Amino acid sequence: MTTVYDVARVAGVSTATVSRVIRGSTLVSQDTRERVLAVIDALGFVPDAYAQGLSNRRKNIIGLVGLERGGTEIDVERSSVLFIDEIVHAAEGVLRGTGFSLLLTFGSRGEEFEQRVRSLSGKVDGLLVAEEVLAGDELRGLAKRMPVVVIAGQRAETELDVLVADNLTGMAAVVGHLLEQHRYRRLCFVAGPKDAPDARERQLAFEEAVLAGHYGVIDQIIHGDFSEGSGTAAARVLLGRTSLPEAVVCANDQMAIGVLRELQRAGIRVPEDVALTGFDDIYPSRLVDPQLTTVSQPVRELGARATQRLLARIAERELPATTQLLPTTAVIRASCGCGHSRGGH
Repeated sequence: MTTVYDVARVAGVSTATVSRVIRGSTLVSQDTRERVLAVIDALGFVPDAYAQGLSNRRKNIIGLVGLERGGTEIDVERSSVLFIDEIVHAAEGVLRGTGFSLLLTFGSRGEEFEQRVRSLSGKVDGLLVAEEVLAGDELRGLAKRMPVVVIAGQRAETELDVLVADNLTGMAAVVGHLLEQHRYRRLCFVAGPKDAPDARERQLAFEEAVLAGHYGVIDQIIHGDFSEGSGTAAARVLLGRTSLPEAVVCANDQMAIGVLRELQRAGIRVPEDVALTGFDDIYPSRLVDPQLTTVSQPVRELGARATQRLLARIAERELPATTQLLPTTAVIRASCGCGHSRGGH
């Protein structure tokens, strides 16, 4: 078993320095920190007495780590009933009666947060990772040292356990509905953050579905960050043009709600003047007027299955990595134009 002494010897530092790096101390220079972290990854060292074989007792704690993407609006989306809270409730439901507790931590991409994730790995029996809080190679390295399950990761992953919703089929269904049922031709897409696998898949599905229709045109792609505020900003871009697209497809509901409210403030009618769709089917999508056409993904089931898989991997480390793809369903409501008359369609 690799020990802290091995790390110190290979890195050419003292064990005290290794300890400071593990704790995230600011008393270590950047060069030294990077050298020690590289050795930790190379040797597969987990800074934990249990992981080093000094104790066989489990902590009965599972960690859940996720990203915060910007300001308060995204915090609301990711930390309340709109997304992460659904994952948390599902995980707690699975853990109830098992003796395991759930430890949560959230942060923004960067060295400080990555260090927090590494440090957390020494305090828990396994990690649920919402999206890719670390680069793929780092996640795989972490998974070699402890049980890790990724929620909303990349479906092509072969070395990690991944739970992901079928973004491609859901987005294709909504775009197909706009093209075939309503005969919209010029479609704008409000994309999510480029570092989110879900966002990348949904943009790819949008582009492929429009091109596959042969008569649709990608009018414009505007990048947001999954927050309502970035939807508001996208709508302002559209309002600054000489003409609007016929339909706006958003990578999630929160951005779609931002687009809707900003268009309505400007006197633009949805869906009479421009159609609108989202993705996720969060509860507020049913409260806006018009109600939002969207894609329903099984968020609670994602959380439950991910937690079940993590418990299984804690019990049996040699399980082969699997990717579970959960189905999505198009939910047709009024914002796409269903139930409304629209000139030319």
